[in-house]
Amino acid sequence: MSDMQYDLETARDFFSKDTFAVKTTGIKIDKVAEHYAKCSLKINDSHKNAYGGVMGGAIFTLADYTFAVAANFNQCQTVSTTSQINFIGAVKGNELIAESVLIKDGRSTCLYQINITDELGTKIAFVTVNGMKLCKK
Repeated sequence: MSDMQYDLETARDFFSKDTFAVKTTGIKIDKVAEHYAKCSLKINDSHKNAYGGVMGGAIFTLADYTFAVAANFNQCQTVSTTSQINFIGAVKGNELIAESVLIKDGRSTCLYQINITDELGTKIAFVTVNGMKLCKK
């Protein structure tokens, strides 16, 4: 699919239908390329837990959405089959940044790695997602 266009506005328009990630959570697509996505989330009070830290679910939602963009934009429809998140640091900044890269692209499955940091460079989480392609080959 290397000859396909990876237009940022087209990607934002297509994935705007994911209303939970885009409208409820506020995640923004910053960059797309073949099997790659970079997304961000400006942290506000609705993302925080009772102790004032960023809720794990908000961090996981960012990772899951970033995987979805990387695995689905200009690609065969792909869904996650398993995901594992490792929380490795507390958020110190005001924005989360996730980058999803393809590790393995098989005939019917794929594996992506998503790294999440804050804008200060603090490592927040490391996520792996196994995906299943739903297209007919």
